[in-house]
Amino acid sequence: MPGLRVVVSPPSPTGGRRVRVDGEILGLAYSVRDLAEFLRRVGLEMEPAEVIESPIIDWHGVGPDRWGPDPS
Repeated sequence: MPGLRVVVSPPSPTGGRRVRVDGEILGLAYSVRDLAEFLRRVGLEMEPAEVIESPIIDWHGVGPDRWGPDPS
């Protein structure tokens, strides 16, 4: 899917990260596996390890290692 833009928002205060593809909200992901499933549903087959390194994913706030609320 050329030109596809995936945005993963920072973790919410209650946990999870909002996922948007080309501006459309796909849902709240709680892990890289959840994100990979959302992408599969829009026709983009990626393994979780590929999701972490993908240049089409714009990680806002923090990277793929944080999905819950700020522990502080």
